[in-house]
Amino acid sequence: MNDHPRHTFFCAFSHPQAKLVEMANVRVRFAPSPTGYLHVGGARTALYNWLFARRHGGVFILRIEDTDVDRSKAELVTAILEGLTWLGLTWDEGPIHQSERLARYRELGARLEQSGHAYPCFCTSDELEQRRAAAQAERRAWKYDGACRNLPEAERARLRAAGRPAALRFRVPETGETAFDDEVFDRVALRNSEIEDYVLLRSDGNPTYHLSVVADDLDLGITHVIRGADHLSNTPKQVLMYRALGAPTPAFAHLPLILGPDRQRLSKRHGATAVGAYREQGVLPEALGNFLALLGWTPPGGKEILPIEEMIQGFDLKAVSKSNAVFDLEKLAWMNAEYLRALPPGRLLGLVEEELRAVGLAGQAGARDEGETFAARVSLLQSRARTLKDFSGSFRAFFSDQFDYDPEAKQKYWKEPALGGLLAELAARLADVEPFTPADCEKCLRGLAEEKSLKAGLLINAARVALTGQAVAPGLFDVMAVLGPKRVVARLRHSASFFANA
Repeated sequence: MNDHPRHTFFCAFSHPQAKLVEMANVRVRFAPSPTGYLHVGGARTALYNWLFARRHGGVFILRIEDTDVDRSKAELVTAILEGLTWLGLTWDEGPIHQSERLARYRELGARLEQSGHAYPCFCTSDELEQRRAAAQAERRAWKYDGACRNLPEAERARLRAAGRPAALRFRVPETGETAFDDEVFDRVALRNSEIEDYVLLRSDGNPTYHLSVVADDLDLGITHVIRGADHLSNTPKQVLMYRALGAPTPAFAHLPLILGPDRQRLSKRHGATAVGAYREQGVLPEALGNFLALLGWTPPGGKEILPIEEMIQGFDLKAVSKSNAVFDLEKLAWMNAEYLRALPPGRLLGLVEEELRAVGLAGQAGARDEGETFAARVSLLQSRARTLKDFSGSFRAFFSDQFDYDPEAKQKYWKEPALGGLLAELAARLADVEPFTPADCEKCLRGLAEEKSLKAGLLINAARVALTGQAVAPGLFDVMAVLGPKRVVARLRHSASFFANA
């Protein structure tokens, strides 16, 4: 993650004869706007760019598109950088801020105007709105009608002398079509008559997306533009600008959209969409990255659990689907559980400790302060966890003595009034068990059940609720061993008092 010095910008459009660089010189970029958090669609775009760069030994550049002064926020830039770093998507150059390149955009706009590819538009926003409303009333499509396209130079000079503000519009050819080959969608063509003379510079001198993105991609020597399919309609406009500048056009690859389970565009109504929210929910970065990679890309062999090295080696834009992808939360949960099960003990212990600390459990009895038994508890729970939040949630009783009994578990397994006395007697007998191993704890419980002519399951289920607060947990006797005799005896006695007071 290195700052990219200004003087190393490529200025590729100064060489009309230049051709696209070979794959060995791949340069791609991810260009988020800090008007919102890094969402999963943006994260997938960043991931595909990163994988493509790593696959071809290229350069991954981070650019911040922050020309929208009113909506761009410094804290959102920080959040975007943190999200990318958490996912492991380290950039080679940047971050480059568009807000620092305004003079460059104006310079390029002036060049297009001088060459006749752009012209000043003196139409006010009110005038444009009136014409748009009239078209709507007549039920006809409206695009800019070219009112200022062919103004005599004398009239332009008069309006400028009068102080009339002017935007700068690109002069779209009136005939023919603009086409490009897309790595995902193949040949894409649009009749020029369907493209309006779009704005390059607003009347306040600030650039639009079309001007700034082309200027930056040219100056940075971008070879492949990999972005969402929602930009497909923008690409013909940008191709026209490349041609007007006599510059080589990069390769384009537009990625399918990500939809919710209802097949509608993914939004907050489908749940969390920001990468940071999934981190807070206990999702591992490698699990989220793996999940996002498969939202539109089919890896060789169709594997679903893919180490990052395999993703890099197998990633191919030609294997990206044209069809929109569906964000399946259950699949993400399954994938996260698979990654949790495979985590090395050292890393898992650190992540669990971090989670406990975040919710205020790190200093409580039963948490990290008990040395080797902490590792034993985490290991016992590892195969059952779906997210890191489980360790502070449903597994809370393993790291704190302050936990609640699940109401449904109590109703199901604490129905017999005699269980209060039985749990108290079990506590008394377990207090004398040494060594406190799973086998010895089991022998003690089954011995009590046999003496009382009870099914052992009755005591096992009741004791599980007493010790963990849950109806479902790891094997009871393993639970007893990792909690230790002091805690097991205390919790059984406490549950017995519940029956006495019921």
